[in-house]
Amino acid sequence: MADMESFREAVTTWAAGGPGDPARELAARLSVRTAVLLEGLSDAAAVSALATRRGRNLAAEGVCVLPMGGAMSVGRFAHLLGPSGLGLRLTGLCDEAERDYYVRGLERAGAAKHGFFVCAADLEDELIRALGVRRVEDLVRAEGELRALQTFLRQPAQRNRTSQQQLRRFLGTKKGRKIHYGRVLVEALDPERIPAPLDGLLTSL
Repeated sequence: MADMESFREAVTTWAAGGPGDPARELAARLSVRTAVLLEGLSDAAAVSALATRRGRNLAAEGVCVLPMGGAMSVGRFAHLLGPSGLGLRLTGLCDEAERDYYVRGLERAGAAKHGFFVCAADLEDELIRALGVRRVEDLVRAEGELRALQTFLRQPAQRNRTSQQQLRRFLGTKKGRKIHYGRVLVEALDPERIPAPLDGLLTSL
């Protein structure tokens, strides 16, 4: 049975130069109406976790959460999925440093730029600020990674960084860690402390 994961895989193959017909057929069969363009898997984990917290089934609503594998791919995905391609509504998150990639990519695809939400540094930074350093450290301890964090903090390169910068860097030091904590941090947030870009994105869908 066709599902949104199949559509996601078909689009990724299409963006890499493969055939577009499978994605077109699945888009029609699944009634896909919106593509949420995200830089990576950790962003997708956070968006999906917040949707679950709010009782949303995005796939059933025709919303595809689509990690692109990097901000520089946004032009390609926007061209395939936006007005010049499948005609889907495009939205998503990006980091401040990658804003220009999104602006240029969306302009070239004829897609609206105002539907995207910008994180001050990145989504991990937004989540750490929303939770506070101590709460994030408690979560790292609960996940059984306190010793790994302590070892990381003893590295000379960390001495001149703030606690928030250290935690943000720690999340990216092991394969899969950012993805895991994308979900863990969102699940630990108080409802009134959801970072504005993430809250805005979910509210807009």
